[in-house]
Amino acid sequence: MQPTVETLEGLERKVNLVISIEDVEKDVKTQLQRVARTAKVQGFRPGKAPVSVIERSHGPGIRYDVINQKVGQLFDEAVREAKLRVAGAPSIEPNEDSTDGQLSFAAKFEVYPEVSVPDLSALEVTRFAADVGEQEVSNTIDILRKQRATFSADAERAAQKDDRVTVDFVGKIDDVEFDGGKAEDFPFQLGQGRMLPEFEEAATGLKAGESKTFSLTFPEDYPGKDVAGKTAEFTITVKEVAVPVLPEVDSEFAKSLGQSEGDTEKLLAEVRSNIEREVKNRTQARTKNSVMDALAKSATFDVPKSLVDNDVQSRIAAAREDLKQRGMPNADTMDIPADAFQSESERRVRLGLIVAELVDSAKLQVTPEQVRTRIEEFAQNYEKPEQVITYYLTDRQRRAEIESVVLEDNVVDHILSKAKVTDEKVPFEELMGTV
Repeated sequence: MQPTVETLEGLERKVNLVISIEDVEKDVKTQLQRVARTAKVQGFRPGKAPVSVIERSHGPGIRYDVINQKVGQLFDEAVREAKLRVAGAPSIEPNEDSTDGQLSFAAKFEVYPEVSVPDLSALEVTRFAADVGEQEVSNTIDILRKQRATFSADAERAAQKDDRVTVDFVGKIDDVEFDGGKAEDFPFQLGQGRMLPEFEEAATGLKAGESKTFSLTFPEDYPGKDVAGKTAEFTITVKEVAVPVLPEVDSEFAKSLGQSEGDTEKLLAEVRSNIEREVKNRTQARTKNSVMDALAKSATFDVPKSLVDNDVQSRIAAAREDLKQRGMPNADTMDIPADAFQSESERRVRLGLIVAELVDSAKLQVTPEQVRTRIEEFAQNYEKPEQVITYYLTDRQRRAEIESVVLEDNVVDHILSKAKVTDEKVPFEELMGTV
């Protein structure tokens, strides 16, 4: 008789599976005989050991495998007969009601939910854009010039933003110097956020040879645990104030940025092209987030806990790997709470299910032409685009990464064509994170 699948709660299901001990032992005997034909057992010539001897050494393992195989076959038949899509691996435990001639097991598992695509015309999404004009190009060039600035000492200058100051400093907590609180000839550039705000504020306005004493309270989350949350008294003495000297936008500057001909006009054109490409990527990312947020909010179905747990564990593993790459000790054993990823993992699983349904129902599958176009766009970020194109087209894993991105783009474009769309211009500085 075909096992009956029982509905528990939500997406959880249960099925009882019963196998005959006689059938198990028949298969075990067959496999023991097969093993006995080649087994090497001390005291016997190869293949001559009695089956009873082979039973003692190989029987438990073979019996375990046979039982697992038969239970697995029964489970597959039961879910296939019930026309269920199983999400994740089932949990199979022996039942207490096994009889002398039978073994009984309970298989608990989850199924995929019924996913229906929402009314896309009811979704409210935002499509982002940003302008790239002469001013944006000029501002970017200025940033590149500042990154290549040299510094000229000025004995009469009061330190201000963008100046490089060289200082001696000593810090005390309760009149006692602390580790890391003292340095000589220490240089830093004002306005770059390298030092705590109180430190930069104290140095601002001082000339070479001038000193200042001030209080500074370390943030509670300051990396130095010994001083975090505590108030220290610092004394700084400015040794030098140096003014930034920006390079001219000339042939040498162009060459320093990789423009081999030293052509400033070509440099400006390349900078504009790079900015436009980056603006496009960032605005598309914001638009995609808006679309995916709206899609996720429209999906009210339950998601399989097993798929969420798998995603959580994957993200924890990725976090550990990232910590290892950063040189963090004990990254493999560090406690990383699953709760930190639970909400985002549920969203990712829910989105994955509804996106898959939308791709199938609206026929949004990726084409080879779309993949190649996206790879060609991506390759323009590199010095030798053709090599990058060949690499991605011939490497299956890399190509799959691009296919995934293109698939999401297809979904976003499809929803934008159906939904209630609000267009929004993003200030260039905000988009690029320069404010």
